[in-house]
Amino acid sequence: MVDSSVPLCVDLDGTATPVDTLHESLLSLLRRSPRTLLRLPSALTKGKAAFKRAIAAHARIDVAQLPWHGELLGWLRAQRAGGRPLFLVTAADATLAAVVADHLDLFDGVIASDGVQNLSGERKRAALVARFGEKSFDYVGNEAKDLAVWRSSRRAIVVGNESLIERVRRIADVERSFAATRPSLRATIKAIRLHQWIKNVLVFLPALLGHAILQPQVLYHSVLAFIAYGLCASSVYVVNDLFDLDSDRRHPRKRQRAFASGQLSASRGLLYAAVLLAAAVAVAITVGPRFCLVLACYYVLTWAYSIRLKRAAIVDVMTLAALYTLRIIAGSAATGIAASFWLLALSMFAFLSLGVVKRYTELQDAAAAGRLGGHGRGYTAADLQLLLILGIAAGFCSVVVMALYINSPDSQALYKHKRVLWLICPLMLYWMSRVWLLTARGQMLDDPVVFAARDRISLATFGLIALVAITSL
Repeated sequence: MVDSSVPLCVDLDGTATPVDTLHESLLSLLRRSPRTLLRLPSALTKGKAAFKRAIAAHARIDVAQLPWHGELLGWLRAQRAGGRPLFLVTAADATLAAVVADHLDLFDGVIASDGVQNLSGERKRAALVARFGEKSFDYVGNEAKDLAVWRSSRRAIVVGNESLIERVRRIADVERSFAATRPSLRATIKAIRLHQWIKNVLVFLPALLGHAILQPQVLYHSVLAFIAYGLCASSVYVVNDLFDLDSDRRHPRKRQRAFASGQLSASRGLLYAAVLLAAAVAVAITVGPRFCLVLACYYVLTWAYSIRLKRAAIVDVMTLAALYTLRIIAGSAATGIAASFWLLALSMFAFLSLGVVKRYTELQDAAAAGRLGGHGRGYTAADLQLLLILGIAAGFCSVVVMALYINSPDSQALYKHKRVLWLICPLMLYWMSRVWLLTARGQMLDDPVVFAARDRISLATFGLIALVAITSL
């Protein structure tokens, strides 16, 4: 039974949506207009409401793509259908709140921060009492700050866990509760992408191909380099996901990522990124200064990629190839074993091809969804054919590099039966051709490197390549 005589006031951040719109607005500014952030401290000196107004004036959040609390919105729509007046009451700036209200088409009015007063906690309570009267409204909230509001509300609707519900029950009549999105270990593991650490095995290549991997000191430093790179890469993945929130929410699969879906907050993500980076630095210092320098170059390049380079056509995939190659250089810096010209050349061509696979797949998905281009990328659907050509050509160039290496004096110094190495070339041709066949068919659903680590045929092919290399020793 809907009580249409009492207005229902609904909070936004953490309630109607699991995300914090202020934090996401700051991320949007950092990504799109970093220089604007330099002007924000002066606004903060005028108060938090003025700070939010300044952010709202420059940030752009696509509210249509935000994750919403579906069960709560369904209940709110039923209340509205029963004739009950609904109001969006939020500490977010009124500019953003109005956009949200227009999108949801659910509220009769908006009460929000106005650039002078930050409508949170006690101020929100006072505003609602002044508007509706003491105990003359119901309130939907999600956090301890809302306890002040619930003290003056007739009934409470709580979005939160049992602990919060019990606290609210001590001061108000709880009409209904909804489960809040809570961070989980599984979501955290997915966010830091432990499975992506497979890419960092590249740091072992200089020692492995230099036939020195079994030397205790070399193996020890290689393992430390692997861990440091993994921690650093995880920090980067988190930051990358935070920068990619808009585009991820438009993607049919990436919209389920922890930050895009609201399972983890942006503020938690920044904390994870900082802790992971600090741990990476601590491990890197034990490896040595040369390795630290390479890791620093990797980190700076990934920031450049996240902020700008990923939106530049061709430059983006070349940067991806460089980031992979830097892992090999890092392995060399950690162990003191030089990475050969041949290895670096093969890496650049092979990973350029796989970087194009990644972009081709994203653009393919965008085209299938009826969009002209991949959101936030420098490509259009018309570029699919060109990317196909570039990717296949780069992949086959890597095979040519391998063939030239086998025929060079350098291979003679390491392999007694170097003619056996020629068997690697058809195996590489097969694997690269299969990757592009699956990609062209729209069946490459994962990052191609992660795909290779999970695909039985790929693993069997790599096993045969390793067997050929061992046999040729």
